[in-house]
Amino acid sequence: MSYPGEHFDTKSWQLLCPKDYVNPTPKKKYHLVVVGAGPAGLISAIGAAGLGANVALIERHRMGGDCLNVGCMPSKALLSYTQENVNPDFDEAFSWLREVRAGIAPHDSVERYSEMGVDVFQGEACFNAGGQLQLDDTVFNTRRIALCTGARAGLPPIPGLDPSLILTNENVFDLTTQPESIAILGGGAIGCELAQVFSRLGVRVELFEQAPRLLPLEIPLAGETLAQSLRDIGVQLHLGAAVTAIEGAGSIHTPNVTVACEKIMVAAGRKPNIENLNLSAAGVDLDSRGFIAVDEKLRTSKKYIYAAGDCATPLQFTHHADAQARVLIQNTLFLPTAKVSGLAVPHCTYTSPEVASIGPSLDTLDSTGVAYDRYEFDLTELDRVKAKPFTSAAKAKAHGGYVLVVTAKGTDRILAATIIGTDAGELLAPICLMMSNNLGLSAAQKTIFSYPTRSEFLKRLGDAYNKSRMTPTIASIFGWWLQRTL
Repeated sequence: MSYPGEHFDTKSWQLLCPKDYVNPTPKKKYHLVVVGAGPAGLISAIGAAGLGANVALIERHRMGGDCLNVGCMPSKALLSYTQENVNPDFDEAFSWLREVRAGIAPHDSVERYSEMGVDVFQGEACFNAGGQLQLDDTVFNTRRIALCTGARAGLPPIPGLDPSLILTNENVFDLTTQPESIAILGGGAIGCELAQVFSRLGVRVELFEQAPRLLPLEIPLAGETLAQSLRDIGVQLHLGAAVTAIEGAGSIHTPNVTVACEKIMVAAGRKPNIENLNLSAAGVDLDSRGFIAVDEKLRTSKKYIYAAGDCATPLQFTHHADAQARVLIQNTLFLPTAKVSGLAVPHCTYTSPEVASIGPSLDTLDSTGVAYDRYEFDLTELDRVKAKPFTSAAKAKAHGGYVLVVTAKGTDRILAATIIGTDAGELLAPICLMMSNNLGLSAAQKTIFSYPTRSEFLKRLGDAYNKSRMTPTIASIFGWWLQRTL
Protein backbone atom coordinates (compact mmCIF):
# COMPACT_ATOMS: atom_id res chain seq x y z
CA MET A 1 0.00 0.00 0.00
CA SER A 2 1.40 3.39 -0.96
CA TYR A 3 1.71 6.31 1.42
CA PRO A 4 1.22 10.06 0.86
CA GLY A 5 3.95 11.38 -1.45
CA GLU A 6 5.58 7.99 -1.98
CA HIS A 7 6.29 8.76 -5.65
CA PHE A 8 8.26 11.82 -4.56
CA ASP A 9 10.40 9.66 -2.26
CA THR A 10 10.98 7.22 -5.10
CA LYS A 11 12.26 10.10 -7.22
CA SER A 12 14.45 11.47 -4.43
CA TRP A 13 16.09 8.18 -3.51
CA GLN A 14 16.87 7.35 -7.14
CA LEU A 15 18.68 10.67 -7.44
CA LEU A 16 20.45 10.58 -4.08
CA CYS A 17 21.30 6.87 -3.78
CA PRO A 18 20.53 5.17 -7.12
CA LYS A 19 20.09 1.42 -6.77
CA ASP A 20 21.70 0.65 -10.11
CA TYR A 21 24.77 2.83 -9.49
CA VAL A 22 28.22 1.36 -10.09
CA ASN A 23 31.15 2.99 -8.32
CA PRO A 24 33.76 4.47 -10.67
CA THR A 25 37.27 3.14 -11.09
CA PRO A 26 39.34 5.18 -8.63
CA LYS A 27 42.05 7.47 -9.92
CA LYS A 28 45.67 6.68 -9.21
CA LYS A 29 45.84 9.62 -6.83
CA TYR A 30 43.43 12.22 -5.51
CA HIS A 31 44.05 15.69 -4.20
CA LEU A 32 41.13 15.26 -1.81
CA VAL A 33 38.89 12.41 -0.67
CA VAL A 34 35.77 13.55 1.17
CA VAL A 35 33.85 11.18 3.45
CA GLY A 36 30.22 12.20 3.87
CA ALA A 37 27.90 13.96 1.42
CA GLY A 38 26.09 16.36 3.72
CA PRO A 39 26.47 20.13 3.31
CA ALA A 40 30.13 20.25 4.42
CA GLY A 41 31.12 17.32 2.23
CA LEU A 42 29.13 18.38 -0.82
CA ILE A 43 30.50 21.91 -0.85
CA SER A 44 34.06 20.73 -0.18
CA ALA A 45 33.90 18.18 -3.02
CA ILE A 46 32.27 20.31 -5.69
CA GLY A 47 34.30 23.39 -4.77
CA ALA A 48 37.60 21.51 -4.98
CA ALA A 49 36.60 19.82 -8.24
CA GLY A 50 35.64 23.21 -9.67
CA LEU A 51 39.20 24.36 -9.07
CA GLY A 52 40.54 21.43 -11.08
CA ALA A 53 41.41 19.04 -8.26
CA ASN A 54 40.96 15.27 -8.43
CA VAL A 55 38.22 14.65 -5.88
CA ALA A 56 36.45 11.55 -4.57
CA LEU A 57 33.27 11.75 -2.48
CA ILE A 58 32.11 8.76 -0.42
CA GLU A 59 28.57 8.50 0.96
CA ARG A 60 27.12 5.50 2.81
CA HIS A 61 23.48 6.56 2.63
CA ARG A 62 21.89 9.43 0.70
CA MET A 63 23.51 12.46 -0.85
CA GLY A 64 22.37 15.68 0.81
CA GLY A 65 22.86 14.56 4.40
CA ASP A 66 20.54 15.54 7.23
CA CYS A 67 19.72 18.98 5.84
CA LEU A 68 17.96 17.75 2.72
CA ASN A 69 16.71 14.38 3.88
CA VAL A 70 15.82 14.56 7.58
CA GLY A 71 16.51 18.08 8.78
CA CYS A 72 16.23 21.63 7.52
CA MET A 73 14.12 21.17 4.42
CA PRO A 74 11.51 18.63 5.63
CA SER A 75 10.93 20.58 8.83
CA LYS A 76 10.65 23.95 7.08
CA ALA A 77 8.32 22.45 4.48
CA LEU A 78 6.00 21.24 7.25
CA LEU A 79 6.22 24.52 9.15
CA SER A 80 5.32 26.52 6.05
CA TYR A 81 2.51 24.20 5.01
CA THR A 82 0.87 24.10 8.42
CA GLN A 83 1.19 27.86 8.90
CA GLU A 84 -0.28 28.83 5.54
CA ASN A 85 -3.20 26.37 5.49
CA VAL A 86 -6.27 26.51 7.73
CA ASN A 87 -6.89 23.12 9.37
CA PRO A 88 -3.99 21.48 7.48
CA ASP A 89 -4.32 17.82 6.56
CA PHE A 90 -1.65 15.39 7.77
CA ASP A 91 -1.43 13.42 4.51
CA GLU A 92 -1.21 16.56 2.40
CA ALA A 93 1.40 18.12 4.68
CA PHE A 94 3.68 15.09 4.59
CA SER A 95 3.18 14.69 0.85
CA TRP A 96 4.26 18.32 0.50
CA LEU A 97 7.48 17.80 2.46
CA ARG A 98 8.32 14.87 0.17
CA GLU A 99 7.57 16.98 -2.89
CA VAL A 100 9.86 19.75 -1.61
CA ARG A 101 12.62 17.24 -0.95
CA ALA A 102 12.24 15.75 -4.43
CA GLY A 103 12.43 19.20 -5.97
CA ILE A 104 15.78 19.91 -4.32
CA ALA A 105 17.25 16.43 -4.78
CA PRO A 106 18.64 17.03 -8.33
CA HIS A 107 20.95 19.71 -6.92
CA ASP A 108 22.58 17.19 -4.54
CA SER A 109 22.31 14.16 -6.81
CA VAL A 110 24.97 11.61 -7.71
CA GLU A 111 24.48 12.51 -11.36
CA ARG A 112 25.14 16.23 -10.87
CA TYR A 113 28.28 15.70 -8.83
CA SER A 114 29.59 13.13 -11.29
CA GLU A 115 29.00 15.57 -14.14
CA MET A 116 30.90 18.24 -12.19
CA GLY A 117 33.98 16.03 -12.09
CA VAL A 118 33.61 14.40 -8.67
CA ASP A 119 34.16 10.64 -8.42
CA VAL A 120 31.16 9.60 -6.31
CA PHE A 121 31.41 6.33 -4.37
CA GLN A 122 28.56 4.66 -2.51
CA GLY A 123 29.44 2.68 0.57
CA GLU A 124 30.93 2.97 4.04
CA ALA A 125 34.58 3.96 4.21
CA CYS A 126 36.93 3.47 7.14
CA PHE A 127 40.60 3.57 8.00
CA ASN A 128 42.32 0.20 7.72
CA ALA A 129 44.93 -1.15 10.10
CA GLY A 130 47.62 0.79 8.26
CA GLY A 131 45.76 4.09 8.65
CA GLN A 132 44.74 4.28 4.98
CA LEU A 133 41.22 5.18 3.90
CA GLN A 134 39.48 2.17 2.41
CA LEU A 135 36.10 1.35 0.84
CA ASP A 136 35.51 -2.36 0.31
CA ASP A 137 38.59 -3.49 -1.65
CA THR A 138 39.58 0.03 -2.73
CA VAL A 139 42.37 1.79 -0.84
CA PHE A 140 42.46 5.49 -1.72
CA ASN A 141 45.75 7.16 -2.58
CA THR A 142 45.16 10.77 -1.65
CA ARG A 143 47.02 13.88 -0.59
CA ARG A 144 44.31 15.07 1.83
CA ILE A 145 41.23 13.56 3.49
CA ALA A 146 38.17 15.48 4.70
CA LEU A 147 35.89 13.83 7.26
CA CYS A 148 32.40 15.33 6.92
CA THR A 149 30.29 12.52 8.33
CA GLY A 150 27.78 14.63 10.24
CA ALA A 151 25.89 13.79 13.41
CA ARG A 152 22.63 12.26 14.55
CA ALA A 153 20.23 12.48 17.46
CA GLY A 154 21.78 11.53 20.78
CA LEU A 155 19.67 9.42 23.11
CA PRO A 156 19.62 10.49 26.78
CA PRO A 157 20.24 7.81 29.44
CA ILE A 158 16.60 7.49 30.50
CA PRO A 159 15.60 4.16 32.07
CA GLY A 160 13.28 2.27 29.74
CA LEU A 161 14.14 4.27 26.63
CA ASP A 162 14.02 1.78 23.74
CA PRO A 163 15.75 3.10 20.59
CA SER A 164 13.63 0.83 18.41
CA LEU A 165 10.39 2.43 19.61
CA ILE A 166 11.17 6.14 19.44
CA LEU A 167 11.21 8.83 16.80
CA THR A 168 14.10 11.18 16.06
CA ASN A 169 14.67 13.62 13.22
CA GLU A 170 15.95 10.64 11.22
CA ASN A 171 12.58 8.87 11.04
CA VAL A 172 9.88 11.34 12.10
CA PHE A 173 9.52 12.55 8.50
CA ASP A 174 8.85 8.96 7.42
CA LEU A 175 5.52 8.86 9.26
CA THR A 176 2.75 7.68 6.97
CA THR A 177 -0.22 7.93 9.33
CA GLN A 178 -1.17 10.62 11.81
CA PRO A 179 -0.59 9.73 15.46
CA GLU A 180 -3.19 10.69 18.03
CA SER A 181 -0.52 12.08 20.35
CA ILE A 182 3.22 12.64 20.55
CA ALA A 183 5.62 13.36 23.41
CA ILE A 184 8.66 15.39 22.40
CA LEU A 185 11.70 15.27 24.66
CA GLY A 186 13.72 18.46 24.22
CA GLY A 187 12.65 22.10 24.06
CA GLY A 188 15.36 23.33 21.72
CA ALA A 189 14.86 24.37 18.11
CA ILE A 190 13.98 20.93 16.72
CA GLY A 191 11.58 20.07 19.53
CA CYS A 192 9.77 23.41 19.41
CA GLU A 193 9.45 23.45 15.62
CA LEU A 194 7.95 19.97 15.44
CA ALA A 195 5.73 20.61 18.46
CA GLN A 196 4.20 23.48 16.52
CA VAL A 197 3.86 21.39 13.36
CA PHE A 198 2.13 18.44 15.02
CA SER A 199 -0.17 20.60 17.10
CA ARG A 200 -1.31 22.46 13.99
CA LEU A 201 -2.02 19.07 12.40
CA GLY A 202 -4.37 18.16 15.24
CA VAL A 203 -2.01 15.90 17.18
CA ARG A 204 -1.96 16.17 20.97
CA VAL A 205 1.55 17.34 21.84
CA GLU A 206 3.34 17.01 25.19
CA LEU A 207 6.68 18.87 25.16
CA PHE A 208 9.27 18.10 27.86
CA GLU A 209 12.29 20.30 28.66
CA GLN A 210 14.36 19.82 31.81
CA ALA A 211 15.48 23.47 31.80
CA PRO A 212 13.02 25.95 33.32
CA ARG A 213 12.27 27.48 29.89
CA LEU A 214 12.17 26.62 26.21
CA LEU A 215 15.17 27.51 24.05
CA PRO A 216 17.41 27.58 27.13
CA LEU A 217 20.39 28.88 25.16
CA GLU A 218 18.48 31.99 24.05
CA ILE A 219 17.54 35.07 26.08
CA PRO A 220 14.72 34.34 28.57
CA LEU A 221 12.18 36.44 26.64
CA ALA A 222 12.60 34.16 23.60
CA GLY A 223 11.63 31.05 25.53
CA GLU A 224 8.80 32.83 27.33
CA THR A 225 7.33 34.23 24.10
CA LEU A 226 7.53 30.92 22.31
CA ALA A 227 6.06 29.06 25.29
CA GLN A 228 2.98 31.26 25.19
CA SER A 229 2.67 30.80 21.44
CA LEU A 230 2.78 27.00 21.83
CA ARG A 231 0.30 27.00 24.70
CA ASP A 232 -2.06 29.09 22.57
CA ILE A 233 -2.30 26.27 20.02
CA GLY A 234 -2.72 23.55 22.63
CA VAL A 235 0.79 22.25 23.29
CA GLN A 236 1.18 20.99 26.86
CA LEU A 237 4.53 22.13 28.27
CA HIS A 238 6.44 20.29 30.99
CA LEU A 239 9.31 22.57 31.97
CA GLY A 240 11.95 22.33 34.66
CA ALA A 241 11.63 18.60 35.31
CA ALA A 242 13.69 15.84 33.75
CA VAL A 243 12.11 12.70 32.37
CA THR A 244 13.00 9.96 34.85
CA ALA A 245 11.65 6.88 33.10
CA ILE A 246 9.81 5.61 30.05
CA GLU A 247 7.57 2.56 30.04
CA GLY A 248 6.87 0.69 26.83
CA ALA A 249 6.27 2.72 23.70
CA GLY A 250 4.67 5.77 25.20
CA SER A 251 4.45 6.30 28.97
CA ILE A 252 6.67 9.17 30.14
CA HIS A 253 7.43 9.77 33.81
CA THR A 254 8.74 12.91 35.50
CA PRO A 255 8.82 13.71 39.24
CA ASN A 256 5.60 15.68 38.74
CA VAL A 257 3.52 13.87 36.14
CA THR A 258 3.04 10.71 34.10
CA VAL A 259 1.88 11.19 30.52
CA ALA A 260 0.85 8.55 27.98
CA CYS A 261 1.38 9.24 24.27
CA GLU A 262 1.17 7.14 21.13
CA LYS A 263 4.61 8.29 19.92
CA ILE A 264 7.76 9.53 21.63
CA MET A 265 10.28 11.72 19.84
CA VAL A 266 13.74 12.54 21.21
CA ALA A 267 15.22 15.93 20.28
CA ALA A 268 17.75 16.39 23.07
CA GLY A 269 21.31 16.53 21.82
CA ARG A 270 23.49 15.24 18.99
CA LYS A 271 26.33 12.74 18.61
CA PRO A 272 28.87 12.45 15.76
CA ASN A 273 28.74 9.73 13.10
CA ILE A 274 32.23 8.37 13.68
CA GLU A 275 31.82 4.89 15.18
CA ASN A 276 32.69 2.95 12.04
CA LEU A 277 35.56 5.12 10.79
CA ASN A 278 38.24 3.38 12.91
CA LEU A 279 39.77 6.77 13.69
CA SER A 280 42.25 5.33 16.16
CA ALA A 281 43.97 3.44 13.33
CA ALA A 282 44.57 6.77 11.60
CA GLY A 283 45.67 8.51 14.80
CA VAL A 284 42.76 10.99 14.77
CA ASP A 285 41.92 12.32 18.22
CA LEU A 286 38.53 13.23 19.69
CA ASP A 287 37.72 16.21 21.88
CA SER A 288 36.22 16.08 25.37
CA ARG A 289 32.70 15.85 23.93
CA GLY A 290 33.52 12.89 21.71
CA PHE A 291 33.59 14.87 18.45
CA ILE A 292 36.56 14.97 16.07
CA ALA A 293 39.09 17.45 17.43
CA VAL A 294 40.21 20.11 14.94
CA ASP A 295 42.24 23.30 15.11
CA GLU A 296 41.17 26.67 13.70
CA LYS A 297 42.29 25.50 10.26
CA LEU A 298 40.11 22.34 10.55
CA ARG A 299 43.15 20.05 10.79
CA THR A 300 42.85 16.97 12.98
CA SER A 301 45.72 15.51 15.02
CA LYS A 302 46.91 14.06 11.68
CA LYS A 303 47.67 17.16 9.64
CA TYR A 304 46.74 15.62 6.29
CA ILE A 305 43.28 14.69 7.63
CA TYR A 306 40.73 17.47 8.05
CA ALA A 307 37.21 17.48 9.46
CA ALA A 308 34.26 19.84 9.02
CA GLY A 309 30.57 20.06 9.75
CA ASP A 310 28.55 18.43 12.49
CA CYS A 311 31.09 15.70 13.29
CA ALA A 312 33.55 18.34 14.45
CA THR A 313 31.66 21.33 15.83
CA PRO A 314 29.03 22.12 18.48
CA LEU A 315 27.47 24.73 16.14
CA GLN A 316 25.50 22.30 13.99
CA PHE A 317 23.98 24.45 11.29
CA THR A 318 24.02 23.98 7.52
CA HIS A 319 25.34 27.50 6.94
CA HIS A 320 28.16 26.87 9.41
CA ALA A 321 29.10 23.69 7.54
CA ASP A 322 29.08 25.75 4.33
CA ALA A 323 31.48 28.29 5.84
CA GLN A 324 33.76 25.56 7.15
CA ALA A 325 33.83 23.83 3.77
CA ARG A 326 35.15 26.97 2.11
CA VAL A 327 37.97 27.10 4.66
CA LEU A 328 38.62 23.41 4.13
CA ILE A 329 38.96 23.81 0.35
CA GLN A 330 41.57 26.53 0.76
CA ASN A 331 43.57 24.63 3.34
CA THR A 332 43.51 21.19 1.72
CA LEU A 333 44.42 22.31 -1.80
CA PHE A 334 46.67 25.30 -1.18
CA LEU A 335 48.54 26.92 1.70
CA PRO A 336 46.60 26.34 4.94
CA THR A 337 46.04 30.00 5.77
CA ALA A 338 42.24 30.12 6.17
CA LYS A 339 40.73 29.94 9.66
CA VAL A 340 37.30 29.31 11.16
CA SER A 341 38.07 31.20 14.35
CA GLY A 342 36.17 34.46 14.64
CA LEU A 343 33.26 33.43 12.41
CA ALA A 344 29.99 35.11 13.33
CA VAL A 345 27.50 32.24 13.05
CA PRO A 346 23.76 33.03 13.22
CA HIS A 347 21.00 30.56 13.97
CA CYS A 348 17.23 30.60 13.78
CA THR A 349 14.31 28.68 15.24
CA TYR A 350 11.60 28.80 12.58
CA THR A 351 8.57 28.69 14.82
CA SER A 352 5.88 31.37 14.96
CA PRO A 353 7.28 33.66 16.18
CA GLU A 354 10.77 33.00 14.88
CA VAL A 355 13.78 33.42 17.14
CA ALA A 356 17.07 34.38 15.47
CA SER A 357 20.40 35.05 17.18
CA ILE A 358 24.05 35.68 16.50
CA GLY A 359 27.02 35.91 18.81
CA PRO A 360 27.55 34.64 22.37
CA SER A 361 24.66 34.46 24.82
CA LEU A 362 24.31 37.00 27.61
CA ASP A 363 25.12 34.24 30.10
CA THR A 364 28.40 33.61 28.27
CA LEU A 365 29.26 37.31 28.20
CA ASP A 366 28.46 37.62 31.90
CA SER A 367 30.45 34.53 32.87
CA THR A 368 33.51 35.71 30.96
CA GLY A 369 33.35 39.21 32.41
CA VAL A 370 32.76 41.02 29.12
CA ALA A 371 31.30 44.48 29.67
CA TYR A 372 28.55 45.44 27.26
CA ASP A 373 25.73 47.86 26.47
CA ARG A 374 22.21 46.76 25.54
CA TYR A 375 20.06 48.34 22.83
CA GLU A 376 16.47 47.10 22.74
CA PHE A 377 13.58 47.84 20.41
CA ASP A 378 9.93 46.82 20.21
CA LEU A 379 9.12 46.15 16.55
CA THR A 380 5.47 47.03 17.12
CA GLU A 381 6.63 50.66 17.29
CA LEU A 382 7.39 50.59 13.56
CA ASP A 383 4.82 52.14 11.26
CA ARG A 384 5.02 49.12 8.91
CA VAL A 385 3.98 46.80 11.73
CA LYS A 386 1.25 49.20 12.90
CA ALA A 387 -0.30 49.00 9.42
CA LYS A 388 -0.94 45.25 9.77
CA PRO A 389 -4.35 44.28 11.19
CA PHE A 390 -4.35 41.90 14.15
CA THR A 391 -7.14 40.02 15.84
CA SER A 392 -5.45 39.96 19.22
CA ALA A 393 -2.67 41.51 21.25
CA ALA A 394 -0.89 38.13 21.24
CA LYS A 395 -0.81 38.06 17.43
CA ALA A 396 0.40 41.65 17.37
CA LYS A 397 3.26 40.71 19.67
CA ALA A 398 4.15 37.62 17.63
CA HIS A 399 4.09 39.43 14.30
CA GLY A 400 5.71 42.54 15.70
CA GLY A 401 8.50 41.37 17.91
CA TYR A 402 11.55 42.38 19.88
CA VAL A 403 15.17 43.19 19.05
CA LEU A 404 18.18 43.11 21.35
CA VAL A 405 21.60 44.23 20.13
CA VAL A 406 24.57 44.00 22.46
CA THR A 407 27.68 46.12 21.86
CA ALA A 408 31.05 46.27 23.56
CA LYS A 409 30.86 48.69 26.48
CA GLY A 410 31.13 52.31 25.33
CA THR A 411 31.48 51.41 21.64
CA ASP A 412 29.25 50.54 18.70
CA ARG A 413 31.00 47.20 18.02
CA ILE A 414 28.28 44.55 17.87
CA LEU A 415 28.89 41.49 20.03
CA ALA A 416 25.55 39.71 19.74
CA ALA A 417 21.95 40.15 18.72
CA THR A 418 18.59 38.43 19.13
CA ILE A 419 15.36 39.04 17.22
CA ILE A 420 11.97 37.59 18.13
CA GLY A 421 9.11 37.89 15.64
CA THR A 422 7.95 37.23 12.10
CA ASP A 423 10.85 36.61 9.69
CA ALA A 424 13.38 37.14 12.48
CA GLY A 425 15.96 35.19 10.49
CA GLU A 426 15.59 37.60 7.57
CA LEU A 427 15.73 40.66 9.81
CA LEU A 428 18.92 39.39 11.41
CA ALA A 429 20.72 39.22 8.05
CA PRO A 430 21.96 42.84 7.95
CA ILE A 431 23.34 42.48 11.47
CA CYS A 432 25.22 39.35 10.32
CA LEU A 433 26.65 41.38 7.43
CA MET A 434 27.66 44.19 9.77
CA MET A 435 29.37 41.87 12.24
CA SER A 436 31.23 39.97 9.51
CA ASN A 437 32.57 43.22 8.06
CA ASN A 438 33.35 44.99 11.34
CA LEU A 439 30.64 47.60 10.87
CA GLY A 440 29.45 49.10 14.12
CA LEU A 441 25.91 50.00 15.08
CA SER A 442 26.49 53.60 14.04
CA ALA A 443 26.73 52.41 10.42
CA ALA A 444 22.98 51.72 10.55
CA GLN A 445 22.35 55.34 11.53
CA LYS A 446 24.09 56.45 8.34
CA THR A 447 22.08 54.07 6.13
CA ILE A 448 18.85 54.96 4.32
CA PHE A 449 16.16 52.31 4.71
CA SER A 450 12.93 52.16 2.71
CA TYR A 451 9.89 53.55 4.54
CA PRO A 452 7.79 51.89 5.80
CA THR A 453 9.68 48.63 6.36
CA ARG A 454 10.53 46.53 9.38
CA SER A 455 14.24 46.89 8.55
CA GLU A 456 13.97 50.43 9.94
CA PHE A 457 14.59 48.95 13.37
CA LEU A 458 18.30 49.14 12.59
CA LYS A 459 18.05 52.87 11.96
CA ARG A 460 16.31 53.29 15.30
CA LEU A 461 19.06 51.33 17.07
CA GLY A 462 21.71 53.41 15.32
CA ASP A 463 19.95 56.53 16.55
CA ALA A 464 19.85 55.08 20.05
CA TYR A 465 23.60 54.49 19.96
CA ASN A 466 24.29 58.04 18.79
CA LYS A 467 22.02 59.38 21.51
CA SER A 468 24.03 57.44 24.10
CA ARG A 469 27.10 59.42 23.08
CA MET A 470 25.45 62.68 24.16
CA THR A 471 27.28 62.97 27.47
CA PRO A 472 26.72 66.00 29.73
CA THR A 473 30.04 67.41 28.57
CA ILE A 474 29.14 67.14 24.88
CA ALA A 475 25.65 68.52 25.58
CA SER A 476 27.17 71.58 27.30
CA ILE A 477 29.54 72.16 24.37
CA PHE A 478 26.64 72.00 21.94
CA GLY A 479 24.66 74.41 24.14
CA TRP A 480 27.54 76.85 24.31
CA TRP A 481 27.95 76.79 20.53
CA LEU A 482 24.27 77.24 19.79
CA GLN A 483 24.05 80.19 22.19
CA ARG A 484 26.97 81.87 20.44
CA THR A 485 25.42 81.40 17.02
CA LEU A 486 22.04 83.02 17.81
